[in-house]
Amino acid sequence: MRSVRHQHSDSADPAQDSPRISPPKSSAAGLPAVLNSLRHLNEHTGVRRGLPAMLAINQKRGFDCPGCAWPEGDKRHRAEFCENGAKAVAEEATATALTGEFFAEHPVSELAGRSGYWLGQQGRLAEPLYLAEGATHYEPVSWERALDLVAEDLRALDSPDQAVFYTSGRTSNEAAFCYQLFARALGTNNMPDCSNMCHESSGSALTETLGVGKGSVSLQDLREADLIIVAGQNPGTNHPRMLSALERAKKSGTRIVTVNPLPEAGMREFRNPQRPGGLLGRGTELTDLFAQVRLGGDLALFSALNRLLLEADGRGEPVLDREFVSAHTHGFEQFTEALLAEPDEQFWARTERDTGLERELIERIAAMVTSSERIVVCWAMGLTQHRHSVPTIREVVNFLLLRGNVGRPGTGVCPVRGHSNVQGDRTMGIFERPAEAFLDALGAEFGFTPPREHGYDTVNAIRAMARGDVRVFFAMGGNFVAATPDTLVTEDAMRRVGLTVHVSTKLNRSHVVTGTRALILPALGRTDRDLRDGEPRWVTVEDSMGKVHASHGVLAPLSPGMRSEVDIVCDLAGRVLGDFPVAWSELTDYDRVREHVAAVVPGFEDFNARARRPGGFTLPHAPRDDRRFPTATGLANFTVNGTYAPRVPEGRLLLQTLRSHDQYNTTVYGLDDRYRGVEDGRRVVLVNPEDARELGLADGAYTDLMSEWHDGRERRAAHFRVVHYPTARGCAASYFPETNVLVPLDSTAEVSNTPTSKSVVVRFEPDSGAA
Repeated sequence: MRSVRHQHSDSADPAQDSPRISPPKSSAAGLPAVLNSLRHLNEHTGVRRGLPAMLAINQKRGFDCPGCAWPEGDKRHRAEFCENGAKAVAEEATATALTGEFFAEHPVSELAGRSGYWLGQQGRLAEPLYLAEGATHYEPVSWERALDLVAEDLRALDSPDQAVFYTSGRTSNEAAFCYQLFARALGTNNMPDCSNMCHESSGSALTETLGVGKGSVSLQDLREADLIIVAGQNPGTNHPRMLSALERAKKSGTRIVTVNPLPEAGMREFRNPQRPGGLLGRGTELTDLFAQVRLGGDLALFSALNRLLLEADGRGEPVLDREFVSAHTHGFEQFTEALLAEPDEQFWARTERDTGLERELIERIAAMVTSSERIVVCWAMGLTQHRHSVPTIREVVNFLLLRGNVGRPGTGVCPVRGHSNVQGDRTMGIFERPAEAFLDALGAEFGFTPPREHGYDTVNAIRAMARGDVRVFFAMGGNFVAATPDTLVTEDAMRRVGLTVHVSTKLNRSHVVTGTRALILPALGRTDRDLRDGEPRWVTVEDSMGKVHASHGVLAPLSPGMRSEVDIVCDLAGRVLGDFPVAWSELTDYDRVREHVAAVVPGFEDFNARARRPGGFTLPHAPRDDRRFPTATGLANFTVNGTYAPRVPEGRLLLQTLRSHDQYNTTVYGLDDRYRGVEDGRRVVLVNPEDARELGLADGAYTDLMSEWHDGRERRAAHFRVVHYPTARGCAASYFPETNVLVPLDSTAEVSNTPTSKSVVVRFEPDSGAA
């Protein structure tokens, strides 16, 4: 273990507002991805520590990548990782430990002025730290004292609902199950999680229409599909291993339609770094047709496709799967009547305005649809973070139901989850609105009555903190302050909490925007060996396609001060609740945890034995497995979803927040966005050149971004470099978390309450100087 003091503490925080700009790339991965991976590993871990980790990542006897949740096939490559997976491992497996010596040198006020990138580069948190009321510095504290402080505050609450328990997607199934059990035994369902900010809209729409709030496809389905539509997603940066799956599909004859406001290099050409040809020669052209839709125009696009299918069927063409619709669906007549009610001329004028696409291109997509027997639709945040996200995804389901593209090989819904095990955490009960059946099973297994009143999701937790209704905020992983919307509002809300506690691996923004008092509790990561009495323990995770498998850490922890998340939760729960409703110390045996999961969560029967099988097991999915739909009607539901699309006043653009290639969620690995041609900077705004000319925004000029919302509050992101970029007309893009300050807390998706980070109306004001 080496102290960070000698490596980083005196280094300057690099400027992020003077990037070098070059033309966007037309291909992804290849040799540059390999070289960049090696560079990150060498800088953070060294070969001796980094090589064993990279040989174990995503292997059946290794650990699950701490990055995205994309699944692995049964046959694994020796290098079963992507560039961003290598970056994630390099960050977590760093050989630099962050000890009390660092915090003695740096007051919290100074750290609060540093960028999230700089904070994350300082090393692994190595010992518990406490910021007392009125103190200027974090100081080391024993685990006993740290947990006693939390327990004292929790026991002193007037109501359990004065506590909030946040969860990041990185948390294992075992830790998540213990965590939710602790919160519910305490008496609250206040369990916001990162799903609230990403795929909550998917879960809401899929639960209503299909009865299961998860995707229905497997890797094999992608290979067997005739047509894959990838909408609102950038796999090249956010899920790079998905490109390999799409490449295999292409080689088997699958056609791919890409729907996105931005042309993305990965969906144009993929140079597979696991093949010599991909390293040195041309790659595989993935996209057969690119539909450059306007932000928020996906509902109009899928409505138009559905109308075309209905009209073709009305002309006697054998387009719809009438047998499936009759036997397995509900609401078809109402859906059809509503969609065909608008006069043709009016419908297409509105559709072209809302989508930015010409009718001829939409008809070309429809022709590809009608010539395809098996269709999969994949999507990510581009569909889930709008006011009308739930109706949009319901319309995607309508599209698939019309031709029976659910419950057959090569078909289905594929919401691509971002964070490893974010789906598993929800399966384990991390949810502010738990199902009655789950609570019944939990209560029966542990002999207590779980609370039934719904708790706070992420947005409502921030509102409650702002009101002063939250006295303890406890975060299991993540970076709540940086990940959430309306940054200044969220930071002010966090400062109103009495005690903020973060179980973390790396320093981040949430550790320096604190309540009256604050604790940082250092946790083991995915790469770390987890020992109990000298014996190794292992955990499980669930990937984006519903497969559960084991994860075994392989590296020696940098510090004995790091604890597993399960141990932290159970030690704290025992101090607060004694042996109610379980002897918490027994749950540090993870097999015991898995036995309880098997009794509570459907699909986990014989969990311990099945999880020990190499590659794990797949959870049941009624629509996929036997075309059974556990909805309110007992059938797959067609829905009527209206015609909403964002309206932008003259002189404004619609902004989406997005990731750069050198980041994963709020973790920034570097300052480059290689595929988009941005180097050594992050404070950029991508604007269509024609829009920029109309607005007087010269390429290379600096501007302030001002979001517009009806509450009258000024939201400003200052000093952003304008980059002329081939975005859809009327649209702009910029990186989060820097532009989260522009996303109003009260601008959320209907039903799911997800922040509308892809639908921010902005105007441009003269540059006010460095941020």
